[in-house]
Amino acid sequence: MQFNVKIPRHLKEAYSLELKYYREYLIKKQYANAWYHLERSHIIGQSYPLEHTYSHWLMLKFGFRQKDTKEIFGQIIRFLVGGWKSFINHVPLGNTGGANVPPLKRMPIPNDIEKLLDIK
Repeated sequence: MQFNVKIPRHLKEAYSLELKYYREYLIKKQYANAWYHLERSHIIGQSYPLEHTYSHWLMLKFGFRQKDTKEIFGQIIRFLVGGWKSFINHVPLGNTGGANVPPLKRMPIPNDIEKLLDIK
């Protein structure tokens, strides 16, 4: 069994860039754009425990900000379990991480992220 602990530098840079965009749109109150970049950060970081957990933490905070009960409860579960699933390399690739999608559903990966992840 392979354990994922440290995110590769090129993925960390892409992950951090998505979080930068998320914060910029959040400040501008452009919530749909902010969420879009938060989902992308989740896709990039979901195979790594710290980044995966942090994406869910931000999604949980976003749910509170939006007063979205479904998102809040969905994120509490994902926040508690997501990092562990990353550590043992058992995540549904492409999953955007929001409570609007089943937590174990694989989803199509955007082409630019697919190239970063080097998935064939």
